[in-house]
Parts: sequence; C-alpha cells; structure tokens
Amino acid sequence: MVALVRKFHAEAKPPAPGAIQRIQWHNITLDVPQGVYGPREDSFLLAGAVKKFARGRVLDMGTGSGISGIAAAKREGVKEVVCADISEAALRAARANAKTNGAAKKIKFTKSDLFSSFGPGEKFDTIAFNPPYLPTEPGEKKFSDSHAWDGGKTGRKIIDKFLAQFPAHLAPGGTLLLLSSSLSGDEKTLRTLKQMGFAAETVSSESFFFEKISVVKAQKAE
Repeated sequence: MVALVRKFHAEAKPPAPGAIQRIQWHNITLDVPQGVYGPREDSFLLAGAVKKFARGRVLDMGTGSGISGIAAAKREGVKEVVCADISEAALRAARANAKTNGAAKKIKFTKSDLFSSFGPGEKFDTIAFNPPYLPTEPGEKKFSDSHAWDGGKTGRKIIDKFLAQFPAHLAPGGTLLLLSSSLSGDEKTLRTLKQMGFAAETVSSESFFFEKISVVKAQKAE
C-alpha cells in the first residue's frame, strides 16, 4: 500500500524540466517549479487548519511553495510569519508566491534544517508543519523534492526529531498544528504529545483508500 503512495509522488512530477505548475486553493494562487513540493491534499488540510487557528507570530516549518505561510499571513490576528525550509528552491518559490498573493510584507524567509537556524529564545505563538512522513527503503529512487516527503524506513525520521525540538520554540499558550498520517503512526504522534504534557486532538482529517491524513492541534496542558 505504501508503494502506491510513493508511486503517486513519483507520477506527480511536472512533465518537463523548467515546467511551472499553477495551483489555486481558495484565494491563494501558487506557482510551483520543478523540484519544489507541489501542494496536495495534505498541504490543503494543514493550510485549512492554519487559516482557522493561526495567531500571533507564526512559524511555517517546511514551507514548500508557501501555502500555509501565506494562509497565515492573510489571517487577522497574525502579526508576523516566518517561512522556513531546508531547500533554497522552495524558499525562492515561497517568496515569489507571497508577493503574488500580496502577503510578502508580513512574511520572512529562513533557510533552516528544522530549528537549526533559530536561537534558543526564539518562540512562536503558532507552529505549523507538514513533515516528511512517507516510509521509504534505503536505496529507493529519490526525486528533487524527496526531502519534502521522505520519512525514512518508518516514516518518522523527521517527525520524532521535530517533536523533540519544537517545545523550546513554542510560546506559552502557543499552538502546534501538525500534519499526521496513518502511514507513519498518527496514534503514536498523539500519544507522544500527550506524554510530553500537551493537550492534543485531531481537528480535521481526510481518508483515502491507502491512508488517513489528519491535522493534530496541540497546546500545553494547564
């Protein structure tokens, strides 16, 4: 079953080098060049949660084409958005899309491997992340945007690192919005957050024949 999901990602590549894929979601228009993860159902689900819950200072981790960061910037109550990604190509695309959608003045862009570029005192009221969550095998064929979905053998290589790091960057009373998949243990993610002292719940989900994706909302339990 997981192989079918990987096949989907392989076949979703733009047809030719240099091709630009245009994607429309609600009032956001995105131009996605080859090599940058193009928004799909998981991206739309997370962006919908961001549109509903984001506030204050927002971190869009692994921004990709910028869909969640732009959705946050358009929301009243959001003061500033930081879009972070390990990929220079993704940051260029997100920056261009922010300008296209009139959100550039509210957004900063940072190259970062998870929180590597953020100081210990840098905190956010909202952190949103669509992590790489697809299980993959060593030596499996990769693509130019594989970093955006390759979660290692169990699918949790990046998820578990993120869960260990994000609390130090979440402001008191802050909110985590995390995309989760049944392919990489969504129940384990909820259980881990609760063990860490967070009140965690699923606020939206969508099911397919091969997986269920969800957005987990977590806040520090009082």
